[in-house]
Amino acid sequence: MSAQPGKIQPDSPELNLTDSAATEVDVLVVGLVKGADGPALVGDDTLVGSELLEELALLGATGAAGEITKVPSRGALSAKTLLAVGLGVIDEGDAPSAEQVRRAAGVAARALAGTVHAATTLSTVDLAAAVEGTVLGSYVFTTYKSDAGKPPLGRMDLLVADHSDSDAQVTLTRSSAIGTAVATARELVNTPPNDLFPASFAERAATLGRGAGLKVEVLDEKALAKGGYGGILGVGMGSSRPPRLVRMTYAGSAETKAAGGNTTVALVGKGVTFDTGGISIKPAAGMEAMTCDMAGAAAVVATVVLAATLKLPINVTATVPMAENMPSGTAQRPGDVLTQYGGTTVEVLNTDAEGRLILADAIVRACEDSPDYLIDTATLTGAQVIALGNRTPGVMGTHAFRDRVATISQTVGEGGWAMPLPEELRAGFDSPIADLANITGNRWGGMLAAAVYLREFVADGVQWAHIDVAGPAYNTGSPHGYTGKGGTGVPVRTMIAVLEDIALNG
Repeated sequence: MSAQPGKIQPDSPELNLTDSAATEVDVLVVGLVKGADGPALVGDDTLVGSELLEELALLGATGAAGEITKVPSRGALSAKTLLAVGLGVIDEGDAPSAEQVRRAAGVAARALAGTVHAATTLSTVDLAAAVEGTVLGSYVFTTYKSDAGKPPLGRMDLLVADHSDSDAQVTLTRSSAIGTAVATARELVNTPPNDLFPASFAERAATLGRGAGLKVEVLDEKALAKGGYGGILGVGMGSSRPPRLVRMTYAGSAETKAAGGNTTVALVGKGVTFDTGGISIKPAAGMEAMTCDMAGAAAVVATVVLAATLKLPINVTATVPMAENMPSGTAQRPGDVLTQYGGTTVEVLNTDAEGRLILADAIVRACEDSPDYLIDTATLTGAQVIALGNRTPGVMGTHAFRDRVATISQTVGEGGWAMPLPEELRAGFDSPIADLANITGNRWGGMLAAAVYLREFVADGVQWAHIDVAGPAYNTGSPHGYTGKGGTGVPVRTMIAVLEDIALNG
């Protein structure tokens, strides 16, 4: 018996703008940078006197990134406690980067668990980053815990020059929405596979989509069979819980329609709700982390809902295949031949190379809408982790769009890195009995090879980017910055920033 599933959208701290530090709060958060002569305050440094700063230094505060130092204010502030968080080193004369502020705000928010009311001066450095970091750093997943421990931070006041300034209000609204979307993706990823399986995942996605005013279509196994979605059906054959395909459509804002805007971006996300590897079964050690193999789908669902929330002036469609890859008497076998949606036949040499099979179906379907741009994202290959580590997504695709996506990803702090699609890898997918094989015989360049496979299904003329987040989508280590253990929500912030860039610049 499973526990009750958690909220579809997690709670966040109450966030308010203020231009006064006189309000009594439990904790005041300030930022420190690491200087040659010791720690130095950043942002509004008029609130903390030299005595408190000296006391922080005596307690060992250096301003190192992620460092937390607490000191009682003893009446020197309206807050009972001063919490100093380190941002790390900055060049002389420069301001901290947005990512430094975002990470520091996340570290502070996590340290404020159990606090009812706090205020921060990090918002005087970068309001958007402070909001995102606070929302994401305070996120916790406690649905299945009998004792959840300290509750997350209840309220955060963000100091700004003028709390009634309309630009600041817009920034707060936008950044809060982004933080909530990332946390929603995390919530989906962290929900265990006994509660999040294709049908229940599709139901949650539909609820989120309809709540945001999206058009939602869900194809069950009968509709998938009728439509010829051989990749999705093949991967899901071994499970007692049949696959789904969810289509979510945002038709742009009213302003878009009035202006005649028609730019369309297609999003596709891998939704394998649990991946055993199928008949080509994975090693038992670490298999529990395969609950995250639907992180790409979670990110796409959260992003299309966020596009509607922000009323972006473009059209966005999400095509999200969902399946559970299990070994059983009905599972597809190495050596089987399936027919992808659209007619391409594929010899399945390894049932653990399943993500590309469901993505191929979805990519072909997405391209039938004639999008201008297509972004797919997936926890696709262990080779991504080998090549780029646990925090750097690999970005592949058509050259100009690939570079654009990677640059934007770095700007928002998700660190995507452009990677090539070597032409020599294509020959490895030749099959003697089908149009393609689903793997190559070459053990090298696995991340690149998987993208080469997907390229076969992208329609001509579509600007395409593939984001492999096999490592970055799920944190199996200790919390860091605004990232806790478990689902990270990567690459929601990259995708929404790309959508905003397309809306602004075409």
